Amino acid sequence: MQKIHPMLWFDNQAEEAANFYVSVFRNSKVNAIARNNGSVLTVGFSLDGADFTALNGGPLFKFTEAVSFVIDCKDQEEVDYYWDKLLAGGTPSQCGWLKDRYGLSWQVVPKRLIELLQDKDKARAARVMQAMMKMVKIDVRTLEEA
Repeated sequence: MQKIHPMLWFDNQAEEAANFYVSVFRNSKVNAIARNNGSVLTVGFSLDGADFTALNGGPLFKFTEAVSFVIDCKDQEEVDYYWDKLLAGGTPSQCGWLKDRYGLSWQVVPKRLIELLQDKDKARAARVMQAMMKMVKIDVRTLEEA
């Protein structure tokens, strides 16, 4: 059991959102549903081994970009997979960021981007940063060409 895990506040879509996230991430599952007077109050779920709780807390609070979840992707194929799944019904932003259909922010980041940004050739790293700043979804090939 994780000592610290995120609690995600939803208006009334906690179960729907948990089921959606579990469908996107492999090795994931809904662990528990707590009810109050027959309605879903919280949903405990795991995404690829990381525990989360979704709460139906009402419309008072909304997600902002101040908190986001980073998905470390091994390659462009994985970037494309998560980008397409999470963007369905959501909104793209820039530099690999998107908001899903529930307003939760995600950063879909290929491992190669981090490697290129840490390149010992500072001029190359700067070109990669400039290329990334113009992107919505990260394109590894374009980064490598920078």
